Amino acid sequence: MSFEKEITSSARFLDERTMPGTLYDHMPNDTVRCYACGHRCLIKEGMRGICKVRFNKEGILRVPWGYVAGLAADPIEKKPFFHILPGADALTFGMLGCDFHCQFCQNWFSSQVLREPACDTSVGNVRDISAQQIQAYASQTGAQIMASSYNEPLITSEWAVEIFKLGTQTGLKCVYISNGNATPEVLAYLHPYLSAIKIDLKTMQDKQYRQLGGILQNVLDTIQQVYKTGLWIEVVTLVIPGFNDSSSELMEAARFIASISPDIPWHVTAFHPDFRMASIPPTPAKTILRAAEIGEEAGLKFVYAGNLRWGDSEYEHTRCPQCRKVLVERYGYSIQNYHITSQGTCPKCGIVIPGIWHKEPGDVRLYGSGTPHPLGK
Repeated sequence: MSFEKEITSSARFLDERTMPGTLYDHMPNDTVRCYACGHRCLIKEGMRGICKVRFNKEGILRVPWGYVAGLAADPIEKKPFFHILPGADALTFGMLGCDFHCQFCQNWFSSQVLREPACDTSVGNVRDISAQQIQAYASQTGAQIMASSYNEPLITSEWAVEIFKLGTQTGLKCVYISNGNATPEVLAYLHPYLSAIKIDLKTMQDKQYRQLGGILQNVLDTIQQVYKTGLWIEVVTLVIPGFNDSSSELMEAARFIASISPDIPWHVTAFHPDFRMASIPPTPAKTILRAAEIGEEAGLKFVYAGNLRWGDSEYEHTRCPQCRKVLVERYGYSIQNYHITSQGTCPKCGIVIPGIWHKEPGDVRLYGSGTPHPLGK
């Protein structure tokens, strides 16, 4: 059945906000092969891809364009990125749709549009906007970073690149917050404009990934490919009771990351009940702290514990892996102290700390106030 026959008012609304895409190949009989994500959907004329928001109309792949469903300037630590300009704000934009259908999705209201009837009203959050207007808003807010998030950015990469082209021209760092179900083609397309990618490593069990709508190997390959390209990468695992919280699975995840590079930060974050897993209890703090210890045991130099009560964990801070000096002291999303030099080194022992750091450490915003703090004080 073609989407013209089953189209809803929400689908029609979003279909009007599209343009011909870039990330696909023409195939015989007006069929197209999309490679925005690892599904590589073969889409017949009149049909949609798995993400529901990319569709084939008369042999042309139409893709989301010219709107946002979310737009906000907030701390880069919230993404979470801990090794990119700590204390800086990221202007974060998102659209609608996803190529996965995770039962624990925290942003399901925007990600599952056209898949879940309850999400139909999410189109009410859509705001028509141009890339130039988004760039102007970034300037007004003083953001140093542009981030594509809220839904899965891979499936809206053409629109993200349109925005990032302007952002990079003004010196902004551009980042993706992604599920990691990428292809070499989309990574090459994004590479000229991206500075970093945050990737979710949801589980080390392929069977579990397939329940979410993905394939484990695609994500593992993406993590490897991103690191090889030289883009900064941070990995997040949402630790869910009964799903991926065994010590053996957490160790497997940590060892995989460490095998690529022990410098890759790993964020282990606590699950809170949501969407179709509302009956699952929140992850106990002791489980998250155990996961962080496992990451260190596996050889990772930078392990962070997230979604705990602020101030309860030493795993909020960035420490020098050699001399253990606290280099970035955090309380939640606020930077309390910042001690990394303008050369990106530890001021005590001098080793290089991997990441993207401030060229003017004295201008780092502390306590969320914009107050500079002298390096090393």
